[in-house]
Amino acid sequence: MAETGEEEKTYDPFEPFRGMRDAYLESLSKAMIEMVNTESYAQATGAMLDYYLTASSSFREGLEKTMLQALQQLSIPSRQELAALAERFTNVEMRLDDMDSKLDSLIASMRGPEPTPSQSKPARDRSPWHKPSESAGPAK
Repeated sequence: MAETGEEEKTYDPFEPFRGMRDAYLESLSKAMIEMVNTESYAQATGAMLDYYLTASSSFREGLEKTMLQALQQLSIPSRQELAALAERFTNVEMRLDDMDSKLDSLIASMRGPEPTPSQSKPARDRSPWHKPSESAGPAK
């Protein structure tokens, strides 16, 4: 067999079908884009959505009632109860913050003014190399 660097092209019996499929999908997508961009399509879609929302609201309400009853039977709090509890915790936290700031200001006012560095006592030397004064003399 001679190597020419080119592969021999074999006949694919499905190639005409692929071409037809691609042409069909291309024409269908163009037709769908034209149809979707019309005002009548927008109105029809809006009417269907409105009908769906109207019909599903009673079903949704019944489901919510059933869910609340099941949660009560299992002693599990509902979303509304958890939200109310979170709000109460937030209020308690804010009150504690207010009390903490008032307590800090009260403590600061009871201490009086802070001494300036010139009024404070000098720090004692606590180094291990410091020896007590020997002015007292040796003990006899």
